Amino acid sequence: QVQLVESGGGLVQAGESLRLTCAASGTIFSISTIAWYRQAPGKQRDLVATITNAGTTDYADSVKGRFTISRDNAKNTVYLQMESLKPDDTAVYYCNCNGDGLGLDYSFWGQGTQVTVSS
Repeated sequence: QVQLVESGGGLVQAGESLRLTCAASGTIFSISTIAWYRQAPGKQRDLVATITNAGTTDYADSVKGRFTISRDNAKNTVYLQMESLKPDDTAVYYCNCNGDGLGLDYSFWGQGTQVTVSS
């Protein structure tokens, strides 16, 4: 079992930065793939970025070059550094821990953190 707690969201102006943090409990965190998703009002939940247990990263086209995902396994923590934020980045951001990279069927979610970008 993994419990995930996101933090770091808030209200910022376009062009500013935020760093989201996903803190996890549970021993499988360090071997799992971690992903950040976001969901805007009335829209589906979309994948933003992923990082494997080996540190390989991938990003949605809409955030490439602006967002950076990283992890500190010693602290059971994953970060999402968001630069040059746009109003379209406004959403609830969710952390996900899954076994995709291991071929294992598990997926845990955090409660989400709100990011609001004003124009």
